Amino acid sequence: MALLSIIWNWARGEGYTALPWPAAGMERSKWRNKEKPRKMKVPDHLYEAIYAQADQPLRDCMDLGSATGMRLTDCITVLMPRGDVLHMEASKTGKEAEWDLSLSATLPGLLARRRAMNADHLMLLSCPDGKPLNFTRLRYRWDTAREQAVVVAGLANDDDLVRAIRALYLRDMRKRAAQKSEDLEAASALLQHSDKRITERHYGGVRKLKPVS
Repeated sequence: MALLSIIWNWARGEGYTALPWPAAGMERSKWRNKEKPRKMKVPDHLYEAIYAQADQPLRDCMDLGSATGMRLTDCITVLMPRGDVLHMEASKTGKEAEWDLSLSATLPGLLARRRAMNADHLMLLSCPDGKPLNFTRLRYRWDTAREQAVVVAGLANDDDLVRAIRALYLRDMRKRAAQKSEDLEAASALLQHSDKRITERHYGGVRKLKPVS
């Protein structure tokens, strides 16, 4: 409904229709379009299936997203750090965060490769030719790696893995970051959520309980 409302209002602004939004007032009724959050687990074997087929720029993006919980837009636009501390202002919320890259097992390598590159931009992620890694370039790389991973899983007759690979999106690296966190509180802090219930509802797989006896 929200998407249809946006499209309808755009059409009115462009002069395609002068009619009001047909569902106006329905938000005050008992009717609701209860959209369920998309549940997607990103275990190691699924992550590694695509990672094995990815080129270095895509691997860097996957590593950055799954290590920091950054949204894909922020992974693409985050700037090179001057030292080892990566600073980001979230494009969606405006919240700021910092990560000490020296504490990561994967990100120091990413930073070293980027610093050795003769690039014409200041973003952390880059193509081998020194050009920025934008959505179009990432999408091509992701689609290619995912299809290659599907072929490999298919040859192994692993139908469950084939389905999981096809259902995975690059933005799910943020979910993987949450699911790798020690507990719900740590995941919520990593994703900069104001309420732990948001983390649990939308990212799942992070409530880890201990037996009492």
